[in-house]
Parts: sequence; C-alpha cells; structure tokens
Amino acid sequence: MMRQLALPLPIAASFDARDVIADASNEAALSWLAKPEAWPLGRLALYGAAGVGKTHLARAAAARFGWRWLDGMGLRGLPAPAPQGSVIDDADCVADEAALLHLINLCAERGESLLLIGREAPARWPVRLPDLASRLRAIQAVGIGPASDALLRALLSKFFADRQLRVEPDVQAWLLTRLPRDAASLAEAVARLDRAALGMGGRITRPLARLALDGWLAEQGICEVSETEWRPPSPSLPPLL
Repeated sequence: MMRQLALPLPIAASFDARDVIADASNEAALSWLAKPEAWPLGRLALYGAAGVGKTHLARAAAARFGWRWLDGMGLRGLPAPAPQGSVIDDADCVADEAALLHLINLCAERGESLLLIGREAPARWPVRLPDLASRLRAIQAVGIGPASDALLRALLSKFFADRQLRVEPDVQAWLLTRLPRDAASLAEAVARLDRAALGMGGRITRPLARLALDGWLAEQGICEVSETEWRPPSPSLPPLL
C-alpha cells in the first residue's frame, strides 16, 4: 500500500468564548470570570492542573473585557498601566517576585482588574517576599476540577471537528476509555491520529488508533489496550491490530 506524505499543518488553538464548554468542573470559574467587578480588591486567581482549561477560560475573558495578557515567567520590572486590567499566565512561576508585587500594588492603586493563573491556589505558591506572600493569601482563588465524562466527550468531538475529521461515535467512545482525562492529552492524541490517517490514506479506526497511539501511551506509563483488557506494554510485541 502506498502511503501519503503527512504534511505537518499546524492547527491553531481556539480561545473563542463560543468554544468554552460549561461543565460542573468549571462552573465556579465561569461564574467568577463573568463578573470581575465582584472580585474582592479587583483580583482573582484561577488555578488547576495542566489541561483543565485555565488558559482557554482566561483567554476568553481577556478578549471579552480587553485585558492585557502577560507571561509570568517573562515578567520583569514594572509593566505599563493597563486601564482595562491584566492577566498573568503562569503567575506561580515568576522569577521576579518584586515585579509581581509591584504589579499587584499598581492594579490596586489604579482600580485595574488582575487575574492570576497557576497550578495551585496562590496561598500555596513558594514565594520568598513576605509582602508578596501576604498579597497572595488575600486573593480570591477559584479552582477548576477534573473534567466530567460529558466534557471530555465534547472536547474530543471538537478536536476532531477542528481538523475536519469524521470519526465514528463508537471509535470516539472507545478512545475516551483509553486516553488520559485532560484536554491537552486529547488534543495531542487527535493530532497523532490525524497524521496517522493522512499517512495511511484511510479513516480513523480502532486498529489505526492502536498503531498511532500505543507507543505514545506507553511512554506516559499507560498500558497498551486489547479489545477486552488492559495489559502491560511489551517492546517485543508488535502494535495490536
């Protein structure tokens, strides 16, 4: 069988508010993000594990309210004022703690909204400056929990639709029982399936999914899958077909 050359065409991530999927896991976060005027001291921290949708929700809110987007790891000195407000992504990873402290104080003085994004609630961030630790403890924090089954189904379907891939519902359901339960992993799996389907010149089926994903899943410590059970990956065995 001749294989097609799979070109690495990038798929831009969408942060449009219309793509936000409401779920029990993000209900509290959506409620807080909708009303920045209700944030105590004009500040809010959004936290959760990787892949739960923090950036997507924050990007959608930033576009809605005109907030400036800042990278916490690149935050240095004192940024210029942003009348509508600011978002600091990876705020728990700032190298310049003084810059974060100054920005918190500046936003408070000017009445500007400030949204911080991190893996954990700010009160648990390992900061050295006592004044910064005090400010962080006073920030209202809202977490995003693990996605529900309904949200995962919707996300997987969306990722396939973004790439204009038609995948049978039973194959999608089968994938959901085997893939990690976070948006980032689902997106990566869909990208791998897209490349495999293009390279093989066929549609996405269970055999193709095993061929495309077993090695990647094994690298993450997830076992290979047979039709009926999980079993430890074995480098001596060929991909399950």
